[in-house]
Amino acid sequence: MSPTAPPLAGKLAGLRSSAIRDLLELAERPDVLSLAGGLPDAALMPRERIAAATESALTDARSLQYTGSPGWGPLREVLAARESVKLGRTVPTAEVFVTHGSQQALALLAEVLLDPGALVVVEDPAYVGALQVFRAAGARIAAIPLDDDGMRLDLLAELLARGERPALVHTVSTFHNPGGVTMSAARRAELAELAAAHGFWVIEDDPYGELWFDGPPPAPVAAHGANVIRLSSASKILAPALRVGWMVAPVRVARAVELLKQGADLCGSALTQQVAAELLADELWLAGHVDRVRDAYGQRAKALVGAVREEFGARLRCTDAAGGMFVWGEFTDGTDTAALLPVAVEAGVAFVPGAAFAVEAGYRSALRMCFTTSDAASLTEAVARLGRAAQSTQP
Repeated sequence: MSPTAPPLAGKLAGLRSSAIRDLLELAERPDVLSLAGGLPDAALMPRERIAAATESALTDARSLQYTGSPGWGPLREVLAARESVKLGRTVPTAEVFVTHGSQQALALLAEVLLDPGALVVVEDPAYVGALQVFRAAGARIAAIPLDDDGMRLDLLAELLARGERPALVHTVSTFHNPGGVTMSAARRAELAELAAAHGFWVIEDDPYGELWFDGPPPAPVAAHGANVIRLSSASKILAPALRVGWMVAPVRVARAVELLKQGADLCGSALTQQVAAELLADELWLAGHVDRVRDAYGQRAKALVGAVREEFGARLRCTDAAGGMFVWGEFTDGTDTAALLPVAVEAGVAFVPGAAFAVEAGYRSALRMCFTTSDAASLTEAVARLGRAAQSTQP
């Protein structure tokens, strides 16, 4: 008799691998210029400065020891000072919680704030990592479309007027992934007001806020209300490998997250948190470093957008990249980007089809393009290859 295989948890039935992660393997071919990834440029990461900070941290044996579940104390103090400036109020250290990247914060918050069947509101198109977390939590998901000013709060207000009561609303308010837009100042204040009036949480996911090109974005949603939990990360301005993310949340939420984190991984890395603390506290050096990253990304964004508009004209509308890492485009002639992708890869260019970011269905004629890891000449060539691929699929 053959053995009966033990079952896996039922919640896995509704989960699927990220199409973006799967696509990255395809895009790693050396002959492919990839617009698909969502990675910062490793060449711009401060390796020498990280090495020096690591050497400094290792002079103390405690850097190799366990640290507190909420994070290394001096790092939390540095983060509290930085967040106080952003939010325009004094952020106590007790409200700052360090996680293994901001994605872990999102996953832990889903466990703290959501019961199975709870309603979660997300933006559409949506950040794929958030969809994976909320689906794993067994949440009902309602999608609110974006426009040039971010989430359509008029549609959120209609949902609330119908009697729906979300447990939380998730927003990538600044330089949206994948939509490329930024929520206006007025909508940020309105979203915080709706949260206070109707008793739901807002999770403001802000990994890209410091990567602005022409001017800083509006004050965070978290500056406007107490029901907003703010997430951010050092991955996009320092290095993803540090795995330093954080949240700013009311103390009762932070303490609940701490209980769950103790069961997940006890604590983060004392070593990388000390490295991050040194770099984030060195304000003069950090300002110069981030300026260099902004300048490089800004030039690349303009090169990509300019090439798309010259190559495609009115056939492909794309967002203006005012910051962040992504440009969102939509074909106006009904081109199916999922069908276009294999043709494009054979032509030597990869992108992410828009359907990968749809909550249910849609965005069949859309695509997301990342500009951070290629120089201007490579981006221009990538768009030329995309143009040839798109031309070959026309009847």
